Amino acid sequence: MGKSTLLKILAGLETPDGGLLSPRRGLRVGYLPQQDRFEAAPAGATVRGELSAALQDLGLQDYELDMRVEEGLAQAGFRDPGQAVAALSGGWRKRLAILGQVLREPDLLLLDEPTNHLDLDGVLWLEGFLSTQTFSFLTVTHDRLFLERVTNRIIELDKRYKDGHFSSAGNYSAFLEKRAALASAQEARQDSVANIVRNEIEWLRRGPKARTTKAAARIERAGELISELAELKFRNSQDKTVDIDFSGSERQTRRMVEAVKVEKSLGGRRLFGPLDLALGPGDKLGLLGENGSGKSTLLKLLAGTLKPDAGTLRQAENLRVVTFDQHRDQLDLDRTLRQTLCPNGEHVYYRGRPMHVAGWADHFLFRNEQLNMPLRELSGGEQSRVLIARLMLQSADLLLLDEPTNDLDIRSLETLEEAMAEFPGALVLVTHDRYLLERVCPRILALDGKGGGELFRGPLAMGEMEGRGRRLLGRGRPRQETRAVPWGIEGAQRDGGRHPRGREGPGEVTERP
Repeated sequence: MGKSTLLKILAGLETPDGGLLSPRRGLRVGYLPQQDRFEAAPAGATVRGELSAALQDLGLQDYELDMRVEEGLAQAGFRDPGQAVAALSGGWRKRLAILGQVLREPDLLLLDEPTNHLDLDGVLWLEGFLSTQTFSFLTVTHDRLFLERVTNRIIELDKRYKDGHFSSAGNYSAFLEKRAALASAQEARQDSVANIVRNEIEWLRRGPKARTTKAAARIERAGELISELAELKFRNSQDKTVDIDFSGSERQTRRMVEAVKVEKSLGGRRLFGPLDLALGPGDKLGLLGENGSGKSTLLKLLAGTLKPDAGTLRQAENLRVVTFDQHRDQLDLDRTLRQTLCPNGEHVYYRGRPMHVAGWADHFLFRNEQLNMPLRELSGGEQSRVLIARLMLQSADLLLLDEPTNDLDIRSLETLEEAMAEFPGALVLVTHDRYLLERVCPRILALDGKGGGELFRGPLAMGEMEGRGRRLLGRGRPRQETRAVPWGIEGAQRDGGRHPRGREGPGEVTERP
């Protein structure tokens, strides 16, 4: 859709093909790209040094520069200003990049996917941080909860709108309401124009002669209506979304997978445990935690591809497990889209019925000319859709999804959300998409990567978890180390949402109502 390109044009980094860009004289614009410019930071680069360098061209006195840097360090939660940039995690490098732009006090800040690589604490920090600023900002993001909380206007770029975009005042909830109303009005207009055009075509077929001004005007008007109808049909056809519907086996085994006192360590560091976990049909568990906290490792244990260091993990007999890998390692990027979707012949079998590979590709918004393209030529979002298309051909008892939302547009996210909510088997979801977790997972397990974790339940699970995150953050400083504790989980549908032990105490995770 060109969202990143638009930001670059506004930042003066690219030139538009047409039109006129007229920034106010003296306008100071900040720009944060998606790419992590600190990923290959030179040796010796420090947090304080990078912030000072970001302010060098502003003509500040030394004391002014130092004061601004010190204030920024406190706001962003950096405890050690002399820490090497190379030693920072991806989330803290992202904070540093954002802070470097904000300290320049821009009139307009352009942010391209600012929540990428940020953990929950980082996103909460960014929401609060931006809310305290007085400058205007324009952000490209697929984080719907972020849009809900920090924006007062949303613009969607899409061919289904008359001018190629739709602008809505208000937050994300208001945007959804107005978008639905616009789509309904546009479809109604198409029906109305279609009826008028049918009458006008009948009149034209009778061969009216344009001898009068009135007849000539009606003929001209008929031509305009036919053009409008064609445009409406095109715009409304762009409303097509990815067709996602995971195949469940309808298996009713009470417990598909059960972990008893399971523990796992990596490199001498305990990730989690002892863990008690049972999943059955209809259970949907969300996993959250910083990079390296053990989320992907726990998925591998549940899939049976990794053994626990201690404890017992039991799977139901002939359990069918389907996994979405965030790194897309399951894809051979040298193979074509056709070969990947349908390795043998020209037909795939979905729910026992044959479908031509071209029709199957169309379900996921791929064009016929893309069938013979190698996967490496597809975008990240398109590669994610390829993985989802392959998963849908497999009937699953247990669905393990590791960051399935990466690179997906909001329309695809909405469809994926519906598919997960309706999946009849057990589902474990790793994602930083809080909006998705809130709507799909009645239980959310937060791992701290130090052996401990905390389980949140019920419709207020996300709010409770975020409240806990804010308390741990204190004044925006990084999370303090927490004591490793054992904890247990049972399916919410079977235990009424209460802790199986029915109490809190030393060595147990605190359950949220």
